Amino acid sequence: MDNPSLKPAEEPGNDLGARIDQLTVLSFVADAATEQVIRDGLGDLAQTGIQNTADIRRGNLKAAIAALAKVPTPQIVVVDIGKDERPMHALLELCDVIEPSVSLLVIGEVDDVDLYRNIIRRVGAIDYLFKPITRELVARHFASLITRNSPVADLTRGGRVISVTGARGGVGGSTIAAALAWYLGVESNRHTLLLDADPFIGTAQDWFGVEFKPSFQTLLQDAGDDPGAAVAGAVRPVRNRLHVLGSPPDLACQPAASAGAARRIIDAIRMRFNFVIVDLPFLPIQQHRELLELAHHRIIVLDPSIASLRDTVRLIAASSTPGQPQRPTIFLNREGAAGGLRRKHIEDALKRKVDLSLPELPKLFTSLGAQERFAGVPKGPLGRLIEDLAREAGFERGRNAAA
Repeated sequence: MDNPSLKPAEEPGNDLGARIDQLTVLSFVADAATEQVIRDGLGDLAQTGIQNTADIRRGNLKAAIAALAKVPTPQIVVVDIGKDERPMHALLELCDVIEPSVSLLVIGEVDDVDLYRNIIRRVGAIDYLFKPITRELVARHFASLITRNSPVADLTRGGRVISVTGARGGVGGSTIAAALAWYLGVESNRHTLLLDADPFIGTAQDWFGVEFKPSFQTLLQDAGDDPGAAVAGAVRPVRNRLHVLGSPPDLACQPAASAGAARRIIDAIRMRFNFVIVDLPFLPIQQHRELLELAHHRIIVLDPSIASLRDTVRLIAASSTPGQPQRPTIFLNREGAAGGLRRKHIEDALKRKVDLSLPELPKLFTSLGAQERFAGVPKGPLGRLIEDLAREAGFERGRNAAA
């Protein structure tokens, strides 16, 4: 992303909206990793049509105060307080050199609820984000701030919908979806629903030993006058705060959901669950098109085969909606498998980096029972990747309250 030099801009009197030639984001960060994440996140927004200009610099609060005392007011200011010994004093001083209309985001290294309250209440910052931040955080926070009227703001009302789509059958998409749901609902104690959206050969019923009556397909065809009650009667508990919803395998199934049916069910589900992980095969049916559009974030799983790579290119090309400010996360499964494509060749074909990859582990789930396979996930290499994947998709651990 280009970093334009700061030029004097015409600033009409009382217009609090974005001004002509106004810089969108002026950021001062302390480390290379945070700088790159902000660049990538703003790049994601540009790819979805939310244009922005940014000047991302290395520097502390002192550098930010000095710069902002001299340059035209940007729309958004990002400051890093990680290395500052007296952050509150410096933040209050910063407020004296920026206009009240500026959206201020603060990044730090301390996960503390008292610090968060002080920054929000005393300084008037939009939010305090503690490191490490992710592209998802950048895209989600900045989209509504830049557009000032973005559907992304709706993400704060109800749970977050995350679709996991295998580029083709057998690449491990369902396993990744189930492992992610287990991490969020069981390991992280978040109200989580794994929605198995495959109407033909779903796996959730066998994996978790549950029976779907009524099934997801039944809800789509007739959820009655109260979808919330229908959802409550259909979801099945697994362990801790993890629930599942799906349909029994049925190769003769003829999905006949009407337009808007999937949205109605998802809206009801979001009122009960913090995270909705949708195991979503890419099928040319109405309900799947709706589910793909309703996802706040998309994850595409592929293996290192030519066929999988080809289908991934097509999935990436699928148009995103305003509620998906972040580009899809690419998860490469079975990297290094015999006869598979090299990662560099895959990235060259995709014209972008693979976000996460899992090496070939042929014995990962050998001899494990249904729930045992996921109970063992946090202890192995897949567990570490699933934790990273959860953060990519919008999971944030709660701030530590003061003792």
